[in-house]
Amino acid sequence: MPKSENKLIIMNQLHVFCAEQRLTQAQLAESLGITRATIIAIEGENYNPSLELAFRIADFFKTDINSIFWIKENDHNEKI
Repeated sequence: MPKSENKLIIMNQLHVFCAEQRLTQAQLAESLGITRATIIAIEGENYNPSLELAFRIADFFKTDINSIFWIKENDHNEKI
């Protein structure tokens, strides 16, 4: 199967959840067993977390994945 040119862009509001809980990036990273650099990359939408990590983040905040992460609409304003 040919590789798709349309890469999914995963948006997030991780920083909002951290702010609501008054958590620093370092505190969240430590709680999840990952680095602060990973949190920074996720928040900056420079890194898409694995499905496992996305579930762990959602579980940490006691919410569902879609409350934190969603797929950005493509250039044609179609939902992917």
